[in-house]
Amino acid sequence: MFGSTSEIRTSTDEKSETKIADCKPYDPVEEAMKREKEFNILLDQVNVDLAELRNLAWKGISASCRAKSWMIMIGYVPTARSRREETLERKRWEYKSIVRQHFDIERLKTEHDPIYKQISIDIPRTCPDQALFKDEKVKLSLTRILYCWSVRRPASGYVQGINDLVTPFYDVFLADRISRDSPDEVDFDSLEADCFWCFSKLVDSIQDNYTSGQTGIFRQLSRMSELVARTDPALVAHLSGEGLDFAQFAFRWMNCLLMREFPLSMIIRMWDTYLAEGDGGFTDFHTYVCAAFLAKWSVQLQTLDFGEMLLLLQNPPTSTWSLIDLEVLLSEAYVWKSLFHDAKLK
Repeated sequence: MFGSTSEIRTSTDEKSETKIADCKPYDPVEEAMKREKEFNILLDQVNVDLAELRNLAWKGISASCRAKSWMIMIGYVPTARSRREETLERKRWEYKSIVRQHFDIERLKTEHDPIYKQISIDIPRTCPDQALFKDEKVKLSLTRILYCWSVRRPASGYVQGINDLVTPFYDVFLADRISRDSPDEVDFDSLEADCFWCFSKLVDSIQDNYTSGQTGIFRQLSRMSELVARTDPALVAHLSGEGLDFAQFAFRWMNCLLMREFPLSMIIRMWDTYLAEGDGGFTDFHTYVCAAFLAKWSVQLQTLDFGEMLLLLQNPPTSTWSLIDLEVLLSEAYVWKSLFHDAKLK
């Protein structure tokens, strides 16, 4: 009824060899095309499943689908496809009205408006390594966005460093338009309006970072120090022994969302995951990312003194990092979140 042991083994070996032969080696291009197709199918739904979109976006969004995905995940446009165009038209018209009401550049210059003055100082420092943000038209556009946002948010107003937070939106939304139109045909008015509203949505979600006392940032710093004390007490002891406080290097990490520590392309990839995380992406999950980021330098830091540590942490050598390094960092942050998010560390 049954074959011999040797026959069974031969048959099994043949099946294994067939399966191995059928297995294709990992092809990153093919994988990228597969993910892009998945995004397109999802985004073309009559009503996008937001949970499914966030699940797919966590590992990164295809460049051609990023602008629309960001707009949906941040809540700028509805998940219902039929309502999107009407929403965009209304919000873009509303932004034009805001600009007409608040932004008269000649008046702002002659009246020496302090908000306008500070923004004008900060704009040339915005993403200095990116040619896009050296363009005079773009710099004026960023100035309008920041000024109009500031005068409409008196509780926080303009805070240095907040200028950086517009740039990922500007880069992503411009790239999306250029992929469909020639640079000369890009509608910069609609681009600026979309950036304004998405930037507003983002900052509203982390408003405690920029109100008086910046309580949101200090809450994140406290949580970060608790995490590192739990996972790497030797590092915390060394930092303390050298008199280096977390606020002396990580305040900027929270205030600028690590935008001074990573190139813009990596920040954009990071924001795919932050937006996929939902309401706590730019607060809770960012804290875990910062803690995991500090842990990357633990061994080296413990051989340095105060000044050497501060120099390293204010200028971490991330220029040689690849997207794979960033993926690993985000994965490590996810593990930390899974372990500690609902735990009281003290």
